[in-house]
Amino acid sequence: MPLPSVTRSLSAKLLVLTVLFVLLAEVLIYTPSIARYRLTYLEERLAAAHLAALSVEATPDMMVAMELQNELLAHVGAHAVELIRPDSRVYMLSRSMPPTVDAVFDLRAAMAPRLTADAFMALAQRRDRVIRVIGPSPKDPAFQVEMVIDERPMIRAMVDFSGRILALSVAISLIAAVLVFVSLTRLLVRPMRRLTEGLVAIRRDPDGTPPFQPSARTDEIGVAERELADMQATIRSALRQRERLAALGTAVAKINHDLRAILSTAALLSERLAESADPEVRRVTPRLMASIDRAVELCGQTMTYTRDGLLPLARTEVPLRPLVEEAGAEALAALRPDGERAEVRWDNRVPDGLTVRADAAQLSRALVNLGRNAAQAGAAAVTVTLREREGGGLVLLVADDGPGLPPRARDNLFQPFAGSARAGGVGLGLAIAREVLRAHGGDLRLAESTAAGTVFALELPAGLVVEGAGRVGELPTSDSPIPD
Repeated sequence: MPLPSVTRSLSAKLLVLTVLFVLLAEVLIYTPSIARYRLTYLEERLAAAHLAALSVEATPDMMVAMELQNELLAHVGAHAVELIRPDSRVYMLSRSMPPTVDAVFDLRAAMAPRLTADAFMALAQRRDRVIRVIGPSPKDPAFQVEMVIDERPMIRAMVDFSGRILALSVAISLIAAVLVFVSLTRLLVRPMRRLTEGLVAIRRDPDGTPPFQPSARTDEIGVAERELADMQATIRSALRQRERLAALGTAVAKINHDLRAILSTAALLSERLAESADPEVRRVTPRLMASIDRAVELCGQTMTYTRDGLLPLARTEVPLRPLVEEAGAEALAALRPDGERAEVRWDNRVPDGLTVRADAAQLSRALVNLGRNAAQAGAAAVTVTLREREGGGLVLLVADDGPGLPPRARDNLFQPFAGSARAGGVGLGLAIAREVLRAHGGDLRLAESTAAGTVFALELPAGLVVEGAGRVGELPTSDSPIPD
């Protein structure tokens, strides 16, 4: 799988996201800033209007010539000004024909949301409006100032301010993006790219790729690098072990072929020993035959286990009750460790009418292995019941009344060549049975093992039942006790 191009790389995405997030932050900063700029602009006009109106107080007759009024108003940028003193005296400057007022803005009780809305409405305004502004004087809050001004000069000043903010935002976003980009590239992107290249190389050639060398970092990247190095070492070890096991399996297959031929000859000769006139020979012959049968069984199970690999399934629609019955007949055709034929009762309690889609031979093989283990462990009865699995599916419970599993067998359960519960066993039966169930999408687990017996649960996935599905809902759940 090729690495992504530059435009689709993590670095490019980080750069774009950094620029976008910085611009978003600037937009959030701009919103109160433009409202504050408009308020400051109007307060400056109110302060200038206050000073202009005080010129009326300086005249002897409280009157100002029209030329001076126009000059003062031009300095303020207003058409009319009113100054109301705390003693209710009013000083007024006005042009001879002031224009009609289009809107009134009272700054005395204006809150931040209102000021923000007024600022954006002003920026969106396309008409040249004349507005009246009322507010306390910034020079002395005890004075109230009212003025009539053109809104367009204020809008132009706000647009200029917005342009400066935009230019500053772009500059800040680019600088921040470059700094963040460089930092993240060094801290994250390059190590991630190195990890990715290492993973791709290991996938392409697990055994031939040079060992991945982790860095000395102690953060999450360092942990990932060390884990990758350990994983590569584990994979190499597993591959080499697999090669050795494959070679061993080939050798075992060849030895097994010759050994089975030898054992067949020994079995034929042992049958003649049963006709011997010597009572001692006739007495030990059954145990000799049992030992040869166990040796043949060991050869067969070992050969099967080493040959199967991934278990192929030939799924067909199989009636479940007859399948269990046939598996029981085959399982009980077994010998006890003392060489005597097993006298075990196979109690098939699976209801009629249930058909499953499974590999009949493999599923029967799993049941045979469980039944044979029970018979060889000394069980007198094996009971097979069917339960509804929680969440859907079925559970076949195989219960025996044997002595239970010893602690050593439980510790190594389902482990080939290690999980046998009897002397001379190899522990392949349970391992093979579990592989069969997992190949079907289910599992095999030990449900219970006491001195009164052992119960194994064969879990079959939902959707396995193709006929008689209506009867599944009538079955007890897997948590219910086993019926007597």
